[in-house]
Amino acid sequence: MRTTTVSFKDQILEGIPNILPQPKAYDYSINHAPKRKAILSSDEEKLALRNALRYFDKKDHVVLMPEFKNELDTYGRIYMYRLRPDYKIYARPISEYPAKSKQAAAIMLMIENNLDYAVAQHPHELITYGGNGGVFSNWAQYRLTMKYLAEMNNEQTLVMYSGHPMGLFPSHKEAPRVVVTNGMMIPNYSKPDDWEKFNALGVTQYGQMTAGSYMYIGPQGIVHGTTITVLNAFRKIGKSPKGNLFVTSGLGGMSGAQPKAGNIAGCITVCAEVNPKITQLRLDQGWIDEKITDLNALVARVEKAKTNKETTSLAYLGNIVDVWEKFDEVNIHIDLGSDQTSLHNPWAGGYYPVGLSFEAANKMMANKPEEFKSKVKESLRKHAEAVNKHTAKGTYFFDYGNAFLLEASRAGADIMADNGIDFKYSSYVQDIMGPMCFDYGFGPFRWVCASGKPEDLAKTDEIACEILEEIIKHSPIETQQQMADNIQWIKGAQDNKLVVGSQARILYADAEGRMKIADAFNKAIAEGDIDTIILGRDHHDVSGTDSPYRETSNIYDGSRFTADMAIQNVIGDSFRGATWVSIHNGGGVGWGEVINGGFGMVLDGSKEASTRLKQMLFWDVNNGVSRRSWARNEGAIFAIKRAMESEPNLRVTLPNQVDDDLFETI
Repeated sequence: MRTTTVSFKDQILEGIPNILPQPKAYDYSINHAPKRKAILSSDEEKLALRNALRYFDKKDHVVLMPEFKNELDTYGRIYMYRLRPDYKIYARPISEYPAKSKQAAAIMLMIENNLDYAVAQHPHELITYGGNGGVFSNWAQYRLTMKYLAEMNNEQTLVMYSGHPMGLFPSHKEAPRVVVTNGMMIPNYSKPDDWEKFNALGVTQYGQMTAGSYMYIGPQGIVHGTTITVLNAFRKIGKSPKGNLFVTSGLGGMSGAQPKAGNIAGCITVCAEVNPKITQLRLDQGWIDEKITDLNALVARVEKAKTNKETTSLAYLGNIVDVWEKFDEVNIHIDLGSDQTSLHNPWAGGYYPVGLSFEAANKMMANKPEEFKSKVKESLRKHAEAVNKHTAKGTYFFDYGNAFLLEASRAGADIMADNGIDFKYSSYVQDIMGPMCFDYGFGPFRWVCASGKPEDLAKTDEIACEILEEIIKHSPIETQQQMADNIQWIKGAQDNKLVVGSQARILYADAEGRMKIADAFNKAIAEGDIDTIILGRDHHDVSGTDSPYRETSNIYDGSRFTADMAIQNVIGDSFRGATWVSIHNGGGVGWGEVINGGFGMVLDGSKEASTRLKQMLFWDVNNGVSRRSWARNEGAIFAIKRAMESEPNLRVTLPNQVDDDLFETI
């Protein structure tokens, strides 16, 4: 076994070492994934071990077999902790990666950013966010992938099957450098227990959205989306955020975004979290202002904040159900209510039931999964009951899209509308993001400065702001609010200290904004003002994701259960110039409930990059706008007509409206 130190570059290039590294001690100081429930039969456990050992030379099997068996028994998964690299994992400047292709080096940078301790939720289990959003399933996959990326040239494509690097295949310079699929199950095998089983076997994984596609930029992305949502939610109820209260939960899976977003929007935010390590981390990172551990103290602090019309974020270390019930008891008015616990993953750490400590819940989850499931369902019924009491007093409650309403309904909670089909409350996409942003083509455009230099990020902020300020001069009235919100966001971005991990930024832009900003970046690179830029977006966007409970919940023509848009999006991006593309089962809403598509694109200052970005970004947005238009969404019809005016090669089938009166004749 190896004891000598090997450099970062050499460790990358060796992939899976010929001489096994020493076993690594389990680090209790960081946040770990909970133990997954035992779901494999005895024969399936043997298969899981065979599957894990195939990464290693036969000479090492006798050492690794009992070690991997112990991991499977202890944690419910084979993570191959021994293979964790000795070097620190973070987004290094692109020049530090050993690579023949700059595009490949950019992807290596993004992978490492996803696994940075400051960014990842469970870094040693290779989980970035959401409780189960994995970059890889084990450390052999990480090592092999990084080796392939270091070796690849610009006429090869790396094929990724649910975290497993299938290998480098011949392609061509304009093809994607990496094609990622995660969790692409036969439809009948997309139930939660299917994920547990096939993930434990090591043959699939839950890529979430930007976790499994290497495009996560820390909490900033979620902060921006939540800020836009909170601002528009207050507008919807006709209130200013100042001195008014937003209550939500979950600081782990959603990266602590809500309290930061609340501060930017200017309201009082109370966010409950049961995990003490995560709560302390968010306090240390500055994503919350105060941590409170006593309910009575929380009540007093909120009343003071209301009296003084403060802008502040308060984390309550405890269960959100207790908060809702206590605030009802003492009659604290909640203006906006939501939930950002990872209820797409309800039985494996995404939601902790009221009445159990964090430690007790983790033990029950692993050892008594059916009892734990029952406790979660009971808690969801109580949760919904408490929410209903507040909405009866005038609270505006919306589902943030992480499956609260869906799982509450499945638990038998009083959460259904009178028609017995729809939910009592809307998703934030249904009420806010869909009609106000996505229909008009606005969504979470993002970029990463591959140099790692804060000054490059500052320059890109300036460029983006200049572009938006120019565009708003000729924007129609329908999109001016979106433009103004994003100009305000980018102007305050530096002051709000949003960077965690890579030097990255996000803002909501339409196709015109994305293309013009990207082209301006490319010109700045060509002129030597900034270094390489990596473009991307959240999958939670106009065009990238199909989900009846979130991204396409404001589609009312019956097609919200179809996934053509996300599949078309990724295929279309791949031949229009994306550097890498990804498609996932699951993400945000849950395994079997959504299909997510994403991309990454490297800008290097070349003419080719300029051509690619215009072709791809135009399609990446307008694919979704056209689908929303065909569903008869008024904003989308308006937006696609504008797009056709600007691009003569775009011809989209428009819907004809049917008079309601006509139905009286049949």
